[in-house]
Amino acid sequence: MNGSYDVLVVGGGPGGAVAARTAAEAGLSVLLVEKRPAIGVPVRCAEGIGKDHLLEFIEPDPKFISAEIDTAVFVGPDGENFTLKSRSAGELIGYTLNRKVFDRELIWKAAEAGAEIQTHARAAEPILEGDRICGAVIEQHGKRFTIRAKVVIAADGVESKFAKWAGIDTTIPLSEIETCAQYVVNDIDIDEKANRFSFSFEDAPGGYIWVFPKGNRCANIGVGILGTKSGEGCRARDYLDRFIEKNYPNGKITELIVGGISVCRPLAETAADGLLITGDAARLSDPLTGCGIYNAMFSGKLAAETAVSAVKNGDTSKKALMAYDKAWRESGMGKALVRNYAVKEAFLHLNDDKLNSIIHSMQNRKIEEISVRNLVIAILNENPQLAKEMPALLELMR
Repeated sequence: MNGSYDVLVVGGGPGGAVAARTAAEAGLSVLLVEKRPAIGVPVRCAEGIGKDHLLEFIEPDPKFISAEIDTAVFVGPDGENFTLKSRSAGELIGYTLNRKVFDRELIWKAAEAGAEIQTHARAAEPILEGDRICGAVIEQHGKRFTIRAKVVIAADGVESKFAKWAGIDTTIPLSEIETCAQYVVNDIDIDEKANRFSFSFEDAPGGYIWVFPKGNRCANIGVGILGTKSGEGCRARDYLDRFIEKNYPNGKITELIVGGISVCRPLAETAADGLLITGDAARLSDPLTGCGIYNAMFSGKLAAETAVSAVKNGDTSKKALMAYDKAWRESGMGKALVRNYAVKEAFLHLNDDKLNSIIHSMQNRKIEEISVRNLVIAILNENPQLAKEMPALLELMR
């Protein structure tokens, strides 16, 4: 590691990798640090992404695609379901990735572009000049390195510390975090091209259960529940174990993943003097679905483009870097976050009877393009009483 760089990227996930690649391709000197000893592990993700979303950043490759998905199945509390098929990319179908390979592929592309990559390297504290972030102290293999940077891009996930160091309130209310558990389950009978989403306040309070195929008789099976619903005997893993025992009792579990996902609004500000905050660190995971791969890559690329402009103009102040904050909020991604937060809040007030009614009403409905927006519009159109109870939500979908 050198003593100074144009850009320091903290975090080696998809958002950090895309940020590092983008900045390096523009000719900036870039250091990316990842606190874990290897890129892509542990996998704390259901690994799903839409086809168009993936294509924005990288060509699909069989080495990091576990399954191609063309169907979404929605299951209600009583077991009834409706199925949507689509030739479009959609947000709910596309690919199940192999993140262990995918993340490394993105990092390799960043390295090929000229970014320096350091693993097992933790950002221990910021370098501050007044309120300005000017780099970080990096701990690696028992040594400490002082790394100065004109811009730091914080892509270090939901547990990010950089925003706090910059004086930004990063608190997530317990009612707006999903606690999750996921198994990789083998030797099970599944439709290997269909993602399944099961909804029940009894089986997954405030969240849902997912089954995302990963190839031959294998799937990511997980559950997310609201933090306020978690307690002794009813933690996410307890709900998951009950679901597995009921539906896949002979499945062979080969991995366990646990973690938390923010389903709150984004941070009030995602830039400070010398600092840009991206992906889960900025609370940009989708508040309705919990998905975050695309949003991380999108915001990582946008942050890097903003950093390139700021460095070349010699102005890395908060005022200059807030162009990033404005840009993502005005983007399709930013507007979707606002819309999906409203959808999440509205649907939290439903009970299992209403969820059953919604599933039943949709069983013969065809949707040309699978997206959260189109799905919610269809649900409200098929359930006039629900639409009357949520007029603001219906207007937001238009």
